Amino acid sequence: MPLMLPDLDTLNARLRDGATSRAQIVEQAAARAATPAAEAVFLHSTFEAAAQVARAADAASRAGKALHPLAGLPVSVKDLYDVAGEVTRAASLVRADAAPAAADAPVVARLRAAGAALVGRTNMTEFAFSGVGINPHYGTPANPAGGDTGGAARIPGGSSSGAAVSVALGLAVAALGSDTGGSIRIPAALCGITGFKPTARRVPLAGAFPLSYTLDTACAMARTVGDCIAVDSVIADSAVLPRVTDAAATRLAIPRQLLLDDLDPVVARAFDRALGRLSAAGVRLEHVDLPELGELAALNAHGGFSAAEAYAIHRHLLAARRDRYDPRVASRIDRGAGISAADYIDLGRARLDWIARMETRLAGFDAVVCPTVPMVAPEIGPLRTDDAHFFRVNALLLRNTSAFNFFDGCSLSMPCHAPDELPVGLMLSHGPMRDAALLGTALALERIVQPIVQPSARDD
Repeated sequence: MPLMLPDLDTLNARLRDGATSRAQIVEQAAARAATPAAEAVFLHSTFEAAAQVARAADAASRAGKALHPLAGLPVSVKDLYDVAGEVTRAASLVRADAAPAAADAPVVARLRAAGAALVGRTNMTEFAFSGVGINPHYGTPANPAGGDTGGAARIPGGSSSGAAVSVALGLAVAALGSDTGGSIRIPAALCGITGFKPTARRVPLAGAFPLSYTLDTACAMARTVGDCIAVDSVIADSAVLPRVTDAAATRLAIPRQLLLDDLDPVVARAFDRALGRLSAAGVRLEHVDLPELGELAALNAHGGFSAAEAYAIHRHLLAARRDRYDPRVASRIDRGAGISAADYIDLGRARLDWIARMETRLAGFDAVVCPTVPMVAPEIGPLRTDDAHFFRVNALLLRNTSAFNFFDGCSLSMPCHAPDELPVGLMLSHGPMRDAALLGTALALERIVQPIVQPSARDD
């Protein structure tokens, strides 16, 4: 498995003990970023500036100043967010000649204010419009976990592809990404890390190039649930206070519809094993009917909010510069041209009714539990050349995660695979503004689901 940096608590304990320094951690991350394994992870790296931030944090710590747990530690930023003086390309040739950003996006400014050492802009699916993570313009980061199989390179998942790989390879302790239909949780699951999608309204999206005004969410990827909470508290500018409960007091809903269909055998084994551990720990697992999940395909048959809103955003750029778009991304945007204003309004009203019915069905449960994605990471090669295969895989990758974006909910993916398996994610989800309760549940269950701690990157 890839060697991630230790979690924030462990890193800060080592810093206090003098076992390492922030400058050393950034220096080692920069060295790993220069290796072939990290090819195409960053579109633009800023390790020299990050090293200056790390040295300043080390000096402040020696002077006795209290620092945020992220202070001086490497954090990556998806190429979707404005960073002052840098071009926000959204990993597209279309925006390669855009003017540099005049100011940081609020979420970037908040990370900087917490003292994070920003190490660069990570690669992504063009305009964040795919769960696969392939980018024909700037290359595709290889999934670090795929190297263990001895075979061909595997996809990282998308759209936050470089963000996930930056954490999995130990190039960053955390990554700022985004999630519209699963773009945090899919790559987190496929790369063996943790990703948390908060309720969208909790975190500002100003200064982020949009895909869907309705569904876009700014969020964190990191090694552990606790690390995701630390980053979320910064970017939301509001400390999350998880309500941690005993496992035996936890009640989880296992949906009978859709989310357990067509599971890869590796995913099915890992999920069943995780459920067995949860049950043995006293967690109440109940199979429930959620017929609303069966309505999603019809509700979004014409492309849903993402297609409609992406078309509104891109229609003039497409008319002028279509030849510079990834054709697969352009084809998904084109679907929005056929969605009328009446259809769009109907979808919004139908969504509100759907959310209300889902909330009623899930009252009394702490979370819905299911695999994050129904497959392990497939190989990159066939997906580059076969459009039908690409869109089939993309739809499967997005199936489970996108349900909870439509729910306007909060959702977290955590690893649940064995050390000798390709990564598999277990997803816990609930409705709008249930973030603190969901994170408390995730903290209570994390060590049960994945009790084996993966090896940590060395600091010496």
